[in-house]
Amino acid sequence: MIDTVLFDMGGTLEDIFTDDESREQSAREVLRILKEKGVAVPDDLASAQKKLADGWDRYAAYRGPTDRELKPEEIWGQYVLTDFGLDQETVAPFAEELAHMWEVTYYHRTLRPRVAEMLAGLKGLGMKLGVISNTASLYQVFDILEEYGIRDYFQDVTLSSVTGYRKPDQNIFKVSLNQIRSDPSTCAYVGDTLSRDVIGPQRMGFGMTFHINSKLTKCKDVDVPKEIRATHEIEDIYQVYAILRDLEQHEAV
Repeated sequence: MIDTVLFDMGGTLEDIFTDDESREQSAREVLRILKEKGVAVPDDLASAQKKLADGWDRYAAYRGPTDRELKPEEIWGQYVLTDFGLDQETVAPFAEELAHMWEVTYYHRTLRPRVAEMLAGLKGLGMKLGVISNTASLYQVFDILEEYGIRDYFQDVTLSSVTGYRKPDQNIFKVSLNQIRSDPSTCAYVGDTLSRDVIGPQRMGFGMTFHINSKLTKCKDVDVPKEIRATHEIEDIYQVYAILRDLEQHEAV
């Protein structure tokens, strides 16, 4: 019997995507923040975008194979801004400001329709609710949950930036399970990627997985084996509540 539902954030509770506008604006914001901190930076936006993209590629080459997440000062000081001639000591005082800005500017984010109704329905079933998110910011997920007006639904929010582990590494799931005090066999996980949000929970022995497509699903799920399947494929996030409600009613008969 499922008594706990844990959610991915970007692509699951919220729609998320990037485009030329968001990529350009995020580079502008990096330059603005650096200038405000007294760091001399070039005014060539195209050059700045190239340096930032190269920096994120270097970080992706580290975190991809390891499933590890560094702290913001390490990410920005050791990888993202090194082509600007900056180091961790210089970046550390404002690294989280950069990280938070990047998450909400590089990505367009909007709450999926009917998320609040779905969460209220799960609460009505007596479910414990939590979030497990891969993110390079320490506080952005907490802040945006507040902005969406849904923070109070969750007993736990577990982030890769805090734990140091990224999904599908089992340790990030173990941290969440220990904090929310649930057995994996009674947990369901909801996410938009097979590579992180289905493989990870299934390895942990979760009782159920839900998969919902996002605009970033295909690029994240390259080379996922064809045999990997979620318990439920859904198109509307509200189906999580409807399926678990019907399951509970069936078990009560």
